[in-house]
Amino acid sequence: MAEKHLDKLAALIKQERSALLSNWRQQVRQLPSARHLDVPTLNDHLPGLIDELVAALREKSDESIPEALSESSPTAHGLQRLENAFDIEEVVAEYNILRGCIHDLAESNDLRLQGEPFHILNRVLDGAIGLAVQTYATQQALEVQQRREEYLAFVAHDLRTPLNAISLATGVLRTTLAEPDPAAEQMLKSLHRNVRYLDGLITKVIEDNSNLVTETGVKLERRSFDLWPLVQNLIQDLHPIAGTESVRLINQVPDELVVCADASLLRRIFQNLIANAIKYTPRGEIIIEARELGEEGVECWVSDNGTGISEDALGKVFDKFETDPEKEDGSGLGLAIVKTFVEAHGGTVTVNSEEGIGTTFRFTLPRR
Repeated sequence: MAEKHLDKLAALIKQERSALLSNWRQQVRQLPSARHLDVPTLNDHLPGLIDELVAALREKSDESIPEALSESSPTAHGLQRLENAFDIEEVVAEYNILRGCIHDLAESNDLRLQGEPFHILNRVLDGAIGLAVQTYATQQALEVQQRREEYLAFVAHDLRTPLNAISLATGVLRTTLAEPDPAAEQMLKSLHRNVRYLDGLITKVIEDNSNLVTETGVKLERRSFDLWPLVQNLIQDLHPIAGTESVRLINQVPDELVVCADASLLRRIFQNLIANAIKYTPRGEIIIEARELGEEGVECWVSDNGTGISEDALGKVFDKFETDPEKEDGSGLGLAIVKTFVEAHGGTVTVNSEEGIGTTFRFTLPRR
């Protein structure tokens, strides 16, 4: 009697599979992340899962679901839903909606889901939930780890510029002091040695994270502040790198210009753009400017009259780890950091350049 009941339920589910999926889709579309998905994407592996349930009912298997479904599709379902921006509750809800649809189908055909049919149904669906959730959680954990590693690489890269400024300032002190006393000379040597040590650590961090492929998750702490002082302080800090005579750093930001942004990230944006300009401007001027865009926000730019960028390289300057082969100390992260932090503010960054004439990087900071 029980076997006959299992066969009838299996035949009913197979016969009404299309109607069952249609009813399931109608209910699943109430989930926020599923509303705009097309039918093939929404169905994903569900038709195959229903076939697996039919097979399990007919075979009356006592096999555990992790064993039965170890080679099946719920794992892919978890990945698909992660790509579609489902949260974990919605992933679980999809399977429970299917459970409810099967219950309704059975009852409408005078079949009661109890005993062995009930246990097989739950075993199949609960196993599918477990596999999908496990895959979903594993993938999210990997993405969090990648974002942390990328953030660490970004911080390490941005530490290098002020560290270079300290190193150069130390060298200037040693050469300008006519006859430093032994204690001062020892301190300068110690400072220089520690700068080199820190630079080695920074290089190691960047090298260890050279396989990053995801965009970093950036948390903004916006506030309103005057832009001119931020740029002016940065120019003073970077003055040793620019050199005392060869390159002039010019702040032409309007005194009254106020921006609403994350001050720390904005400083790092300008730091990377100015440091990049210094690298390609052995002699000349680097000008930092900005202007109001009305309701749209603020536009900022850093221009130089340096060597410029070739047309072939221009389209790849913002790519991670895209470096100039002629610059041995480049990590390929500086402009990628600029792009990431500008886009975190909701802005865009562009570049115009002509070889032998110079380069201008522009970026926008939209209103909150």
